[in-house]
Amino acid sequence: MGVDEVGARGSGGSPLQYREKSGGTPLPLKPAVFVDRDGTLNRPVVKDSRPFAPVSLDEFVLFPEVPAACQALRAAGYLIAVVTNQPDVGRGTVPQSAVEAMHRRLQELVPAIDRIEACYDPGRGENSKRRKPEPGMVFDAAAALRADLPHSWLVGDRWKDIDCGFRAGLRTVFIDQGYSEELQAKPDFTVKSFGEAVEVILRADGHR
Repeated sequence: MGVDEVGARGSGGSPLQYREKSGGTPLPLKPAVFVDRDGTLNRPVVKDSRPFAPVSLDEFVLFPEVPAACQALRAAGYLIAVVTNQPDVGRGTVPQSAVEAMHRRLQELVPAIDRIEACYDPGRGENSKRRKPEPGMVFDAAAALRADLPHSWLVGDRWKDIDCGFRAGLRTVFIDQGYSEELQAKPDFTVKSFGEAVEVILRADGHR
């Protein structure tokens, strides 16, 4: 599947089941792993123990285990959707074209990814339902991919990721990168890398 990026917009309720428009025949659902981008799939730019998103292709560097780990998820039958806040676009400090270029590179390097959802809302004024910790991006990706949310996961390295997963009713895996921030919701599992996160998911669901 190709990358399908969506900017900031509202989202409805949780899409827990989907039916064909004609006849009401239930469509098959598949478990999914919803994945944060910066600090989870690619190296963040860390300043004063705080993570920041890369601003150019030169700064966009994947963790080495990511392609093989995503392929392992695909082989086990999971959908993979990236859900990423990119507020610098909304602030006007990074062009949207730069983020889209990174996402094209991401899918070239990791073809197992089914969908990429990006929220460009900078968080000013009314909070977007798509901007993590709100679960809108998860719900939008789940509806598009026909994901089985009760049997799905979210993996991320920030408190907003874990809160997002909690609000969407997902099991969560926190990648502890040692940032100077505290979690709010408690993750189901805590690991040190994306590769470890995938191992946890596969074991928990009986694939290992």
